[in-house]
Amino acid sequence: MSAHDPTVPYPAVVFERIGSEVASMALPHHLGVTLLRVVVSFAAAMLIGAAIGIAMGRWPVLDRFLDGWLVLGLNIPALVTIILCYIWFGLNDTAAIVAVAINKIPTVIVTVREGARAVDPRLMQVAHAYRLSPQRKFLQVYLPQLHPYLFAAARAGLSLIWKIVLVVELLGRSEGIGFQLNVFFQFFDIAGILAYTLVFASVVLLIEALAVRPLERRLNRWRPH
Repeated sequence: MSAHDPTVPYPAVVFERIGSEVASMALPHHLGVTLLRVVVSFAAAMLIGAAIGIAMGRWPVLDRFLDGWLVLGLNIPALVTIILCYIWFGLNDTAAIVAVAINKIPTVIVTVREGARAVDPRLMQVAHAYRLSPQRKFLQVYLPQLHPYLFAAARAGLSLIWKIVLVVELLGRSEGIGFQLNVFFQFFDIAGILAYTLVFASVVLLIEALAVRPLERRLNRWRPH
């Protein structure tokens, strides 16, 4: 490997490229578009998946009815879902977000279902004895017991959604980090690929360190260590 191998640019070249992309506002724009898609698809997947997971954990009949469909959803390749969504909904953000959410929902269901099955019935009996309203019983007794499972689903979900969003953007969008990576690939622009990848990975780590972990610690303070 030569000292000037174009496939392995110097770190200084990569950081210089980051600076130029930020100065031109191209990187902030595409990063913002990708983050918006991540947030919307993540929120949709968590809400839908958590609701179905709780229902399956509480009602065995529903669990037996949906379990086969759940296994099917877990094993359908993400690429197939993405292609079908683009065919059905067109090359737009709706298709992109639906494709990402569909790929994540089954894993959320599995994790939250196990949490619903593990809810302590004695705590629910105490809540019933104190005649708490259904809303307070759910928010103050039931839901806190699901926090570890919800955060496990959220953490695993983020790691999956980051990757799927890039594939979705690469295949059918004209904005976003995935789209830019595809452009750089077409021009064999390794410095551009590494620059965008480094910034993207740094943002993922920052979100994990500054948002996910502090929120997890805050919501799990009541649990014994």
